[in-house]
Amino acid sequence: MSNNKPMPVPTQISAPFWEGLKARRLLIQQCNACSHWNFYPRRHCPVCLEHDLAWREVDGAATLYSYTVTRIATLPDFIDEMPQKLAVVELAQGVRINTNLVGLDEGEIEIGMPLQPVFAEVDAKGNRLLRFTGVDKDASSLEALPAQDSEPLSVASEQPAVQQIDMNDGPALQALVSEAFCDWSNVVVVDQALINAFAQLSGDDYWIHTDPERARLQSPFGGTIAHGALVQVLQSRMKLALGFEISGFTTQINYGSDRLRFPAPVPAGSRIHSRARVKKVELLARGTQLTLELTTHVVGQDRPSVINDLVILYIA
Repeated sequence: MSNNKPMPVPTQISAPFWEGLKARRLLIQQCNACSHWNFYPRRHCPVCLEHDLAWREVDGAATLYSYTVTRIATLPDFIDEMPQKLAVVELAQGVRINTNLVGLDEGEIEIGMPLQPVFAEVDAKGNRLLRFTGVDKDASSLEALPAQDSEPLSVASEQPAVQQIDMNDGPALQALVSEAFCDWSNVVVVDQALINAFAQLSGDDYWIHTDPERARLQSPFGGTIAHGALVQVLQSRMKLALGFEISGFTTQINYGSDRLRFPAPVPAGSRIHSRARVKKVELLARGTQLTLELTTHVVGQDRPSVINDLVILYIA
């Protein structure tokens, strides 16, 4: 989850609402003069115009008034949430709130369906946003921050046997060449702290990587992005189920890259994963050379962020 997403800024009027969410309480205003419930927060009752409003806790029972599904992120920081289910919900008290639906597949969403609140944690400081899900869902499981480095997106119940291939077995090696990629690797989160650490290590502290406020205003990407070299290096943290292992060598060398491209940015906070295919195998005098095409993508994006034709040399 991106840590550069624009967040609501509490004002003197709205602060009780946001503080309530931190404590997992939904507070809305009620007029003491006419009992009218009020949202969004304001200084006076829109019905009787009295300046006598009190904050009262409600249970958040609601129905779905309207919704839309958006598939294109308004800012790169929201790529990890696509598609978003943007909604207007109506509380039992009659007020309507703009929000997001979570934990629901598109086929489950129906106008008028009953909903319950989700106090979704959005940063390590305990800030929360109000979202909603179906009354048959486990709302508490939708409240926690996503794991920073998760397990593979899908794991087979039984791992297939790994094929052992000798480095001198030409026909078996050539049979590995394929247009088909392996399954996706585990997921790694590229947050601002990791980007900053790489900037300090590499000396590349250009503002488009390290200055979130300036990048939000001036960058064509709407926020900071990871260095292409960082995303390439993170391929080493990707656990790929290639289905084979090369044997019979004494030394394995990363010989370089035949092609290295960075077609798409990785916004700070993105979740990335990789897949690979064997592109070429050559039996040479100095050893067996295998070219592995590695592509790294932001989760949910078809366009890769890194294309790396990695050349591996096996020496007997």
